[in-house]
Amino acid sequence: MKTEIKEVSPTQKELTIEIDADSLKEAYGRVSKRYAQRANVPGFRRGYAPVDVVRMRFKDEIRSEVLQAVIPEQVAEAIRQHDLHPLTEPHLHLEDQENVSVNGSKPLSVHVHVEVMPEIPKVEYKGIEVTRRVKPVLDGEVDDLIDKRLQREAALIPVEGRPSEIGDTVMADLEGRFDGSPDADPIVANDLEIPLGDEVIEAAFTENLIGVSEDEEKEFTVSYPAEFSSEALAGKTVHYKAKIKSVGRSETPELNDEWAKSLDEGYESLSDLKQRLKDDLEKVAATDAENRVGSNAVAKLIEQNPIEVPNSLIENQTRVLLNDFARDLEQRGVDLKQVESEFVQMAYENMRRQAERDIKGTMLLDKVADAENIEISDQDVDEEIAKMAEYYRATPEEVRESIEKQGGGTESIRSNLRTRRSVAAVVSYATVTDGEWIDEKAAQEAPVEAEKPKKTRKKKAAESE
Repeated sequence: MKTEIKEVSPTQKELTIEIDADSLKEAYGRVSKRYAQRANVPGFRRGYAPVDVVRMRFKDEIRSEVLQAVIPEQVAEAIRQHDLHPLTEPHLHLEDQENVSVNGSKPLSVHVHVEVMPEIPKVEYKGIEVTRRVKPVLDGEVDDLIDKRLQREAALIPVEGRPSEIGDTVMADLEGRFDGSPDADPIVANDLEIPLGDEVIEAAFTENLIGVSEDEEKEFTVSYPAEFSSEALAGKTVHYKAKIKSVGRSETPELNDEWAKSLDEGYESLSDLKQRLKDDLEKVAATDAENRVGSNAVAKLIEQNPIEVPNSLIENQTRVLLNDFARDLEQRGVDLKQVESEFVQMAYENMRRQAERDIKGTMLLDKVADAENIEISDQDVDEEIAKMAEYYRATPEEVRESIEKQGGGTESIRSNLRTRRSVAAVVSYATVTDGEWIDEKAAQEAPVEAEKPKKTRKKKAAESE
């Protein structure tokens, strides 16, 4: 067997294999003999037909079996000889396959296309320049948190001496029947709280339930728009009967020092509560900023080290991302059967670009880990599982069992830790510049002027793991 290898691209190799005539002749004779022993040929007893007659009668079948007997073994041997590690099944090509000769009169040439991981040269990962931008915490954000806390502790106080009005909450037992569908199951909702005037409530409910009192019964009709969020109600007309059980007004606690102390969370005053909430938000903002530094450093790493990614890996990762995206849409109530093909194509293209970036980052960070001698011990894995258990309020054993069920096992944790430490190594060698906060969404809509950095520092190189 003679072989030649040609590099089509960093991820595609083409093998040209010449299978010698003797190997073909031996396989041809073996397969022909087996057919002669078993074949039923008119004019001859079974197993007594001349081999030449059998070869003529079963020409295509014999040729196919000879190729199947010879080619896979020769291809496997050629792949071993050239130390290739195919990512997918090799693609074979025979010129004029229908008329190829397998009787051993001449050698057979086979072209084999193999997809492999690319050889990545030394990765340049030191001296990357990135900007850290910390989102400032505004007073309004603290106020919003306090307002949400107040709303959670609000009490519904019954109104007396007047009917319902905007701002009240009506509690009712509701029954609805679809117009034109008398046999359809009715809509039944008991103890339904309906905040009148709330933007999340269909306007017709507010219009029809203003002016009602406790124990009153009210009938009204709601025609839902075709684009209504609930598919079951979109474009439908429903006749409702409402039994009013109560009318109340939501009252929130008074915002003062006493309320802050009543939370039993150690706050000494309202100002102390506000300051601690602001401190928490600033910690979150700082953590987010560091995460973006890592993400941007990896993006620069990819930009500065162009590599080719095997198409099969991109396709596999794209399918994973698309499946996750589809599950997310379903959880939001989207009927995937109604999604337009243009949207699916756009999502596929976006996911494919993301998949390619993800794989490039993983491949380069793996090389960084090798260069930095990053190794993850069993103790590291155990500590990470303990952290996960604490976060999810579970036992380490339960976390391990859950990971095993997901199919990744502890090796997935080991891989994630190695990747995280590789990112940390890249950042540790980076030049990090502190810059003013830029709202990325706003920046996409309108260009911003270049800013002067506040300060620049070269981070100390990370110690080897």
